[in-house]
Amino acid sequence: MNLIIDYGNSSAKVGIFDHHKLMRKEVFIEPEKLKIFLENFSANQSIVSSVTTDPTLVSSWAKQVKNKYLLTHALPLPIKNGYASPETLGVDRIAGVCGARQIFSESPCLVIDAGTCITYDFIDQDGTFLGGGISPGLSMRFQAVHNFTAKLPLVSMVDETPLIGNSTETCIQSGVLNGAIEELNGIISLYHMKFKGLKVILCGGDARFFENKLKPSIFALPELVLSGLNSILIYNVNL
Repeated sequence: MNLIIDYGNSSAKVGIFDHHKLMRKEVFIEPEKLKIFLENFSANQSIVSSVTTDPTLVSSWAKQVKNKYLLTHALPLPIKNGYASPETLGVDRIAGVCGARQIFSESPCLVIDAGTCITYDFIDQDGTFLGGGISPGLSMRFQAVHNFTAKLPLVSMVDETPLIGNSTETCIQSGVLNGAIEELNGIISLYHMKFKGLKVILCGGDARFFENKLKPSIFALPELVLSGLNSILIYNVNL
C-alpha cells in the first residue's frame, strides 16, 4: 500500500493506493487529527507534499512506514521539468501535471486547479512541464472585494448567479463568479488555439462549481493531485 499525503492551504488530503488504484481517501482540517491517523496507519511507502506545514514533520508522524519520500524540487520526477525556477514551483502544481501525464501520456495537457488560487499548468506532448499561470481563487476574490473597500460586504459563493445583479450582494456575486468562469473559458480557448489535441483537466476544491459552466470540453478529476503524487512515489520506488 502507498500512503499519499497532500497538505494544502485549507486541508490535508490522504490517499491510500494499491499500486495506481485509489482505495481510500481521507480529508483532515485539524493537524492533530491527521497526526493521530498517520501514527496508526501502516503502509509500504509514503510521500508527502506540503505547501504550508514542514513536510519533514508531517512525514515523521507516519511512524509505521519504512520508506518515506518528500516532494521537493530535488526529487526525481516521471516528467521533464522545464520550469525556469524549479525551487520556487509549488509542489501541488508539479503533482497535478504528473497526474495528467499518467492519464494522457501522449497529449498536451492543461491542468486547472481551482483552489485557494486558480493555477494553470501546462505539460506538452513530450512530457515537459513548461509552466502556466496563477490567479486568485473564488474565496480570495470575494475577500479582496470586501477587504480593499470601505463599505462592500463579504459575500458568499452561490451555485448560480444572474449576469445582472440587482443588489450589492448579487452584483458582487455576478462580478466574481461570472468573471472567474469567463477567465477560465478564455484561458482554455487560448491554449486550444496554440496546442492541437489539448486535454483540459479540472481539479481542486472549487472544481464542482466550474465543472458544468465551462464552454470547452474538460475532464473533472478531483483526485488528480493525489494520483500524481502516487505516480511520483512509484517512479522513485522503482529507480
